[in-house]
Amino acid sequence: MRENRAGRGRFGWWAVVLAAVLVMAGCGELGIGGVRPAPGSPTRAQVQGLLEQVRVVAERGRPGGYERGCGKDEGCVFGSAWNDDYDGPQGHDGCDTRNDVLAAQLAQARFRAGTRECVVVSGVLLDPYTGDRVEFRKENAREIQIDHVYPLAAAWDMGASGWPMDERVRFANDTVRNLLATTASANQAKGDDTPADWLPPRAENHCFYAGKYLTVAVAYDLPVTAADNAVLHDIARDCP
Repeated sequence: MRENRAGRGRFGWWAVVLAAVLVMAGCGELGIGGVRPAPGSPTRAQVQGLLEQVRVVAERGRPGGYERGCGKDEGCVFGSAWNDDYDGPQGHDGCDTRNDVLAAQLAQARFRAGTRECVVVSGVLLDPYTGDRVEFRKENAREIQIDHVYPLAAAWDMGASGWPMDERVRFANDTVRNLLATTASANQAKGDDTPADWLPPRAENHCFYAGKYLTVAVAYDLPVTAADNAVLHDIARDCP
C-alpha cells in the first residue's frame, strides 16, 4: 500500500505545519497587530531567522526568455507540468506531482481503485490562503489548483534562468517546500506575484505564507526584493 504522504515524517517541519493548519484548532495567541495567526504558523523567531538568511536585491530582474509552456516552439523552461521524472522528494514514485500534493493536503482523501493510492478522486481542502473549507471532487478538478509559493516566473527572473534544467524541474515539482493546493480563484489572483504585490486574503495565514516563501528562497538561494523584504518583516512582527 502507498505510504500516507500527510505524515510519517516525509515532509519535515512543513508537513507538521501544514497538518496543523488543516486542523485549524484556534489556540494561538494574538499577534502584535491583534490578528490571531492560523494554528501551525511559524513563530516570529523562525520567520526572522529566515529573513536573516535570505538575500535581498533592489528589484526583480527581467532577463526575458521565460516560457512555461511545453508545446511546439515553446521553451518549456521548467519541464512539463507535474512531472514525476525528477530527482527529489517523491520523484520517480509512480505518481504525478499534482496528485502527490493533493494526497498530502486533502483530509479524507479517497483514491481511484487500481492506482496504488495515487489518483485522488475526492477529499476536503482547508485552503491555506483563504481558510475556506473546500470539497474536492475529481469531476470538478479545476476548482482546486496547485500553486508555486515562490512563483516560477519570479524564480526565473531572480536567478533560475541560469540554473541547469534538472534543477529547474526539481524546483517546479518541489512538493516539500514550494507547492500548495489552493482554490482556483486564490491561485489566479496570486498569479506570478511576490509578497510585495500579493498576500493571502486571510490575514491570519500571512505568517504561514511568509514562512513558506522564505523557506523556498533560502533553500534555493533565491533573493527577495527590497519591497518583499519590507512586507515580510512587517508580517514577522505579528507572528506568535
